[in-house]
Amino acid sequence: MQNPEIQGLPFETVYQEMKARNVQDSTDQLAAAHVTIAGAGGLGSNIAIALTRIGVGHLTLIDFDVVELSNLNRQQFKLSQIGVPKVIALKQNLQEFNPFIEIKTVQTKIEHDNVAALFAEADIICEAFDDPAAKAMLLDAATEFYPDKPIVMGTGMAGVHSSNTVVTKHPRPNLYIAGDGTSVGTEGLMAPRVMIAAGHEANMIVRLILGKTDI
Repeated sequence: MQNPEIQGLPFETVYQEMKARNVQDSTDQLAAAHVTIAGAGGLGSNIAIALTRIGVGHLTLIDFDVVELSNLNRQQFKLSQIGVPKVIALKQNLQEFNPFIEIKTVQTKIEHDNVAALFAEADIICEAFDDPAAKAMLLDAATEFYPDKPIVMGTGMAGVHSSNTVVTKHPRPNLYIAGDGTSVGTEGLMAPRVMIAAGHEANMIVRLILGKTDI
């Protein structure tokens, strides 16, 4: 039987070379981790790409929406994906970056009553909504159902303010919040600043996977 290949290269060679620049001794922990991302828009799509590229082994993507033209200024989708459910379009894109990870998709609206089921498998809960009420609901429900699971959230990434105002805070055990904490989406959302906040969330998730709980 012929050994499996990807892009004409042996399967194992591709896997190992993709990990060559990762932080030393991080691969196995990353590959074993399961992160569930609530929201597949500006924050969620960028977070998912960062985690996919470094080989976080199990991702669950949850979102009820479809790709729209207004999303393309900051969300990691393509013109060809307009009208496609965000979780499906994002999974397609992620599989091109890294075919070695497991990606589950759930096209639904997250509500208090389904949080327990949707996040049961998660080692880390990642909040990536653009609605303050939805953020508060998920925090309350996650605290109720999974008080010991870390939750990483984002708040305040709008406008074109200084990058240096986006920070990660640790207001209570198992809760991490990235953003400037003040700017609101009504002033406009731009790719660079959204990506900065997404990077903060993704990096905190990686730190937690690797056992680093401080900020």
